Amino acid sequence: MELTATTFVSLDGVMQAPGAPDEDTSGGFPYGGWVVPFSDDDMGAFVAENFGRVDAFLLGRRTYDIFSSYWPLVTDPADPVAGPLNTLPKYVVSTTLEKAEWENTTVISSDVAEEIRRLKSRPGRQLQIHGSGALVRSLMAEGLIDTYHLLVFPVRLGRGARLFPEGGTPAAFRTTAARTTSTGVVIHTLKPAGPAAFGSFAAGAEVAASATLVAGPPHGLPSTPRPA
Repeated sequence: MELTATTFVSLDGVMQAPGAPDEDTSGGFPYGGWVVPFSDDDMGAFVAENFGRVDAFLLGRRTYDIFSSYWPLVTDPADPVAGPLNTLPKYVVSTTLEKAEWENTTVISSDVAEEIRRLKSRPGRQLQIHGSGALVRSLMAEGLIDTYHLLVFPVRLGRGARLFPEGGTPAAFRTTAARTTSTGVVIHTLKPAGPAAFGSFAAGAEVAASATLVAGPPHGLPSTPRPA
């Protein structure tokens, strides 16, 4: 199966509590529900398409808790989100959850990377991660995620948990699809493309295909000689 990760992020990279004010208030986060004003038919169409490709779900503990408190209450089997979530296999990565009450859920508590490799080796379409920032970062470091869907919302929040906080190895991605909804949400579909490359705008300089960060002019601008 292909391992995909789908995440809602603000312009400043925040992914915390996109769907409701009380979804995740950890750290005193006061801005839950920030995606709601941007919901439209275009966004709904993407979500339905995405969930139409899934054969199993992989979730972090916090996302599992959020999903399992809501989606089992949506009992319409034709619902494009609730239908797959309530019936297909779900795997939750946690060292503290002893038993998962949500039907058809398996807890992965050790050897996470190896367990994910085994899941990926099974026949099927997609093994989907939704939200689950810490899990995404750990599997990204292992090179296990095949495709990323980042829905970037035109809002700056200024605080909250971010998908990619400071640190980590610079990495490049290849855009395979992109579209914009009627409310300005940009949906990027990306695949890993190896280490990030760095270079210079100086005449004759070549881009260095290296993951080693090279100091350069601020904001990526070409350096300009200062007058003596």
